[in-house]
Amino acid sequence: MSAQRKERAAEGSKEVSAKEKERRRAEEEDFEGVIRETTSTAAARRKLPRQQIILNIPEVVDDFLRNFLRRACMTRTLNSFEVEWNSLTQVSLTGTLSTGISFIPDALTHRQILQRELDTVRAETDLLRQEVLVAGESLVKMQRERDFHQLQYQKVAEDKNKLIKDFKQLKKHLESYKPALRQLDEKFQTALRQKMLISLEKDKLQNTSEAREHQEIKNKSNSPEKSTAKSPIKRHPKDSEFPICSRQVNPQVQSQKWKDPSSFILSCSIRAHKLPSSSISLHPQKMILASASDDHSWRLWALPANGEKVGEMMLSGAGHSDWLSGCSFHPDGSKLATTSGDTTVRLWDFSRGCCVLSLTGHSQPTWGCSFHSCGHFLASCSADRTAKLWDLNSQRCRLTLRRHTASINSVCFLRFSNFLLTCSADKTLALWDARLGICTTTFHGHLHPCNHAAVSLAGDTVASCDTCGVVNLWDIRKPVSATATVDAGPLAANQVVFCPSGKMLAIASSDGLVRLVEVDSCAVRSLSGHRDSVQCVTFDHTGETVMSAGSDGLINMWS
Repeated sequence: MSAQRKERAAEGSKEVSAKEKERRRAEEEDFEGVIRETTSTAAARRKLPRQQIILNIPEVVDDFLRNFLRRACMTRTLNSFEVEWNSLTQVSLTGTLSTGISFIPDALTHRQILQRELDTVRAETDLLRQEVLVAGESLVKMQRERDFHQLQYQKVAEDKNKLIKDFKQLKKHLESYKPALRQLDEKFQTALRQKMLISLEKDKLQNTSEAREHQEIKNKSNSPEKSTAKSPIKRHPKDSEFPICSRQVNPQVQSQKWKDPSSFILSCSIRAHKLPSSSISLHPQKMILASASDDHSWRLWALPANGEKVGEMMLSGAGHSDWLSGCSFHPDGSKLATTSGDTTVRLWDFSRGCCVLSLTGHSQPTWGCSFHSCGHFLASCSADRTAKLWDLNSQRCRLTLRRHTASINSVCFLRFSNFLLTCSADKTLALWDARLGICTTTFHGHLHPCNHAAVSLAGDTVASCDTCGVVNLWDIRKPVSATATVDAGPLAANQVVFCPSGKMLAIASSDGLVRLVEVDSCAVRSLSGHRDSVQCVTFDHTGETVMSAGSDGLINMWS
């Protein structure tokens, strides 16, 4: 029995040993599979980014493997692992062996990696959430601003449409008033003519009655009886009377000879003002030139004659509160009239050296003035579309001429007559009877606003210039159309003036040139010497010298 038991025990031990061998073989195969998987996984992990490879393996890994092998009774595998682990540890210390096997991180390391990634994603999510909130707030703000601007635009559009509608209604209403205004204007002109005719008739009757009374008083004074008759009282005792129109001929007109424009050369230049000069005027008898400037002052200059020094300033005056636009000598040469942007006209007396009269009545800047040949009347023009006739004795406005529809830029009396010539920015010229205050002739022909107009000394030819440099010549007896046209453009022609003989015309141009035009042939010659726009030009008493002034503040003389 014991032998059988021993045999059974031996067979059982053999079977157990065989099962144990099979179990160990299976575990070894499983371990080799794990090693292969670990090797393939390590090879795959070599391709991952460097930040996911764990270089420092925690110490629990080798202990985990040892414990696993001990529990599995894999002593030989454990011995092999110990030998290989120790050898690898020594090699890693010496740095002489390099293997292609990478370490596999455990679950804790994976968790740490995933936790870091999760923290990064959460931080980025929070940042994006904040940005989205800010963008949402900005979007809401922009939407509110858009809605506000849309409301404002709708309101402005409604106001615009309302204004356009009102403008159309007002325009239509204005058109309906135009016939009535035209009719009222005609009635006004008719009433004004009748009033002037009545006043003239009264003046004639008054003069006749005065003469009769004077004769009666004279007759009675010769008789022993004393007379107590009284002369009638005038309504305006200081008012001046217009002289009888006497078409006198300037004695210099017949004696003047034609001067070739090419013979004029620049003889002298005077630094008159620091600011632009707007106007010059020659003394009626002497070689004295007056200049007006934007510096609010006027000056008198002695020209080279009778041994006087060239460019010597004789007198200066300042009193206007704005720029000066024009100046004109009194016929006797003792006074000077100036116009200004302060809307006034001032009269200066050289003997007193001060302003003796300030004429106010224009509502906008005054552009120019002109004396009647008798010296008792002064005409002025303004941007308020009116021209006024001032009586210097009574110091009041005798007439206000209204016909132009735009600024009146120049005014001048015809020599030895009671006629007044005006030119306007409404592209027309008008000839007025100063005694009656009515427009006798209108000149149409300019296509652009007129800047200046002048009359020859003979009184039969009118010259006018406009803002495009076009100069028209008119026969005052046939004002239907211009007799000749001269193109001095393309820039503006600021002033035009006749020489004493009436055969030559001088033009002040904005291109810095003074142009001389032969009236008969319309031949044009140019004189250069200014560095800026030429504003005004004039001739001397003989017509042998041309004087000009401009925006450069210089007065140039060509002889």
